[in-house]
Amino acid sequence: MKSIIQIILFALLVSITNNLFAQEPKIKEITIKVEGNCDDCKNRIESAMDNNGIKFSQWDKETKMLKVVYKTTKISEQEIFELLAKAGHDTEKLKANNDVYDQLPDCCKYRTGACNNHK
Repeated sequence: MKSIIQIILFALLVSITNNLFAQEPKIKEITIKVEGNCDDCKNRIESAMDNNGIKFSQWDKETKMLKVVYKTTKISEQEIFELLAKAGHDTEKLKANNDVYDQLPDCCKYRTGACNNHK
C-alpha cells in the first residue's frame, strides 16, 4: 500500500513539474514590420502600443520595424496587430481599414508614397 502511494505521489510530482516547464513565457519580445513614413507615424504607432500588457515598444522609421516587449498573460500577439491596424498602419498580418487609413495626414499615407521624405 505504501509503495502505491509513493508511485502516485511521484507521478503527481512529475506531472506538476512538466506543466511548470511547459508554460509559455510571460514576457515575450517580437519584431513586426509596420508601414509608415515619418515621425508622426512613429508617434502614432508607439502610442497605439501604450496598452495594458505592453512593456516596451520602439518603431524605427528607416527599417519600418517595431520592437515590442509584452506580457503574454495580458495581451496576445494578434491583439497587438489589431491595435496597429486600428491606428491606421499595415503589418504583414493585418491591414488597416481603408476608412481609418484615409484619415491619416497626407504625410503619413505610406500606401501612396506621397511623402517619404517627411521627418
